[in-house]
Amino acid sequence: MKLRNLIPVLALTLFFTLNSCNNTPEKGTITHTVFFKLKHPQGSEAEKVFIEKAVGLKSISTVMNMTCVKEVSKKNDFDWGLTMQFKNQADYDTYTKHPDHVAFVENIWLKEVEDFMEIDYVDTE
Repeated sequence: MKLRNLIPVLALTLFFTLNSCNNTPEKGTITHTVFFKLKHPQGSEAEKVFIEKAVGLKSISTVMNMTCVKEVSKKNDFDWGLTMQFKNQADYDTYTKHPDHVAFVENIWLKEVEDFMEIDYVDTE
């Protein structure tokens, strides 16, 4: 991860944490963020299908407040971002181990993502 990419990623993470929540997060809420660049050409059908499948993970019952974003500046090398929240560690672990998430990572993510940065953090207030 290049240092010049870190500041915009952290700024986006903070923005979505503060602005994308349908419910006010409780202390200890885990926010899971991932910013990524796909191997597919921008605007391609393959890119569209990937994003649809990624967003489909919001159907996992423990996922709250999922947001998908598209990068619009040249401040970093990522093109897309996903952010979601979990009430607690148990809910996050349920998502991580869920068969739909595992299948997505193994069969789609690992094959189609060129680069990514993941940040997970908890609200302290």
